[in-house]
Amino acid sequence: MPAILQPYELLNTSIPLLDVRSEGEYVRGHIPGANNLPLFTDEERAVVGTLYNQIGKDEAFEKGLEIVGPKMAQMVRKARKIAGINKDIALYCWRGGMRSQSVGWLLETAGFNVFLLEGGYKAYRRMVLELFEQPLPLYVLGGYTGSGKTEILYEIKKQGGQIIDLEALAHHKGSAFGALGQPEQPSSEMFENELHRQLMTMNLNQPIWIEDESRNMGKVYLPQQLYRCIQQSPLFFIERSLEQRVDYLMQHYGIYPADELEKAIHKIKKRLGDEMYRYILNLLYSGKLKEVCINLLNYYDRAYKRLTAQRNQELVQFIPIADHYTNQHIAKILLDYESH
Repeated sequence: MPAILQPYELLNTSIPLLDVRSEGEYVRGHIPGANNLPLFTDEERAVVGTLYNQIGKDEAFEKGLEIVGPKMAQMVRKARKIAGINKDIALYCWRGGMRSQSVGWLLETAGFNVFLLEGGYKAYRRMVLELFEQPLPLYVLGGYTGSGKTEILYEIKKQGGQIIDLEALAHHKGSAFGALGQPEQPSSEMFENELHRQLMTMNLNQPIWIEDESRNMGKVYLPQQLYRCIQQSPLFFIERSLEQRVDYLMQHYGIYPADELEKAIHKIKKRLGDEMYRYILNLLYSGKLKEVCINLLNYYDRAYKRLTAQRNQELVQFIPIADHYTNQHIAKILLDYESH
């Protein structure tokens, strides 16, 4: 009989992990590090599910056998490649039911040492969401657009601080320009799974530095409770000069073609207003990128200032940054607040 693992036990092992759900279920969200070895394709799963609901369990079971039979040898070969010399293998389906039990029987018959996830992916997801319900010791790094917050965040890490880069997990920089140069975004569910994985490696009794973000980054949404925690945590607002921020934006976004920048600007057309939108596009296609940056920063600064004013001001610390300060210097200033 396959051994049974609880979700927290599974995450503390190095056993190769198989997700035996369909490709669509896997793409929507899976346990980080799991390999997809689907018992049914999306289409086959729909056929079996329809039979189960409309005719009965026996008919659905027989159809499932008919579908899976020709696949068995190939599934065993794939599992052997994943497991390697050590034949330990763990697997899960949605609720730890027939799919994982069936594949578990097959692999055990083929000589594997099989471990099944109790409660399946559903139990794992319950554990993920429970973590986000807990208050986290967040220190929030804020600052106007172009302040270089991400680079400062990684300098904090170099100097021993704990950080989470939400933008890297979401494959999005947060603004209308956030998708430029980024790979395809994960689902919000997969974002949560990856975020949970990182949090589980951290000391949750020590500060965790995180950038100030809105509820969504592109199509990815932060868990509601995590977003609330960010809003209620200490905010360290770095104040850099307009000149430095324009230079930063020119360096990071001026490399993209005008038509890609136009698509990004179009996302905030209604907020800019028709007249300002046309004015900025004229600057863009005249090659006046610095002026484009300045005008866009006027918009973003007003929006961010309004949002910052809505926070509990007792939790907001404004930190003026001289132009000659390096990121190393800024990170040291911020980390000093951990001991206050």
